[in-house]
Amino acid sequence: MIRSVAEQILKNFDKTVTEKQPEKDVISDIIEKMRFILFPEYFGKGKSVENELVKSLEYVYADLKSQGVSEETAGSFIAKIPSLRETLKTDVEAAYEGDPAAYSRAEIVISYPGVFAVMVQRIAHVLYDLNVPLIPRMMTEHAHSITGIDIHPGAKIGAYFFIDHGTGVVIGETAIIGNYVKIYQGVTLGALSTRGGQKLKSVKRHPTLEDYVTVYSGASILGGETVIGEGATIGGNAFVTKSVPDKTRVSVKNPELQFKSGKSSNLEKVELEQNEFWDYVI
Repeated sequence: MIRSVAEQILKNFDKTVTEKQPEKDVISDIIEKMRFILFPEYFGKGKSVENELVKSLEYVYADLKSQGVSEETAGSFIAKIPSLRETLKTDVEAAYEGDPAAYSRAEIVISYPGVFAVMVQRIAHVLYDLNVPLIPRMMTEHAHSITGIDIHPGAKIGAYFFIDHGTGVVIGETAIIGNYVKIYQGVTLGALSTRGGQKLKSVKRHPTLEDYVTVYSGASILGGETVIGEGATIGGNAFVTKSVPDKTRVSVKNPELQFKSGKSSNLEKVELEQNEFWDYVI
C-alpha cells in the first residue's frame, strides 16, 4: 500500500521545481554571516575581524551563487553592503534615542528583535530590487519565525526606522515608510482587501507613512491610497482607512469602564478623562 501511495504522488512530481528551490539552511546561514558583516564591531573576534570579514563576504557571494543567483547579481548585492550598513546604523540610533530602556547600542544590535527583523528585511529588499526570486521572502519569513515580526521584502523603508517591542507587527509588500518613523507592537500596515488575488499583484495595496510618523500598539492602517502625513501620530488600537494630514493626532474614543464590588450588584460606570492625546512608552 505504501509503495502504491508513493507511486500516485510521483505521477505529478515535477523534478525541475525541486532542483530550483533554494536551501533553507543555506539562506539562514547567509543571514547569520550578513549579521556579522553588517555589525562586525559587535559580532567580531578581536584581531581576526578583518580576515573574518573577508571570508564572510566570500562565503555570502559563493552561497548566493550556489542558490541560483547569477554571478553578476551576487556581485551587485555585495557592492551594496556598505550603503546597507550605513542605513542600519541609523536604525540602531533610532532605537537608542527612542527607547529609554536601552542602555547601549550593543544591547540593541545583539538583542532587539525589531532591529534584527529590519536588518533582515533590508538585506532581503536589496535582493528583491535585484529581481532575485524566492530568497528574499525566505529571508523575511526566517526573521518572522524568530521575532514574530512580518515585513515583506518589497516594503520600502526609510532611514532611522524603529520597531519597539515588535511582536505581531505586519508590514505589507507595497507599504512605503519614510524617515524617522517609529511603530510599536501589533501594528498592521495592510491592504483593505485581497479579494482580487493575483490581479492586484502590481497594484499599491498598502499605506504610506511619511517622515516622523509614530504608530502606537495595535493600530491598523490599511489601503494603498492611505497616506499618514508627516509628523502624524496614530494612537493605540486605531483603525485607519483614510489619509491623515500632517501633524494630526488620531486616537480611539475613550472606553467606558465598569466597576462591580463583591458586596453590591450595582455597577458604577466611569469614563476615563482624557483632554489630550496620550504619548506613551512601555
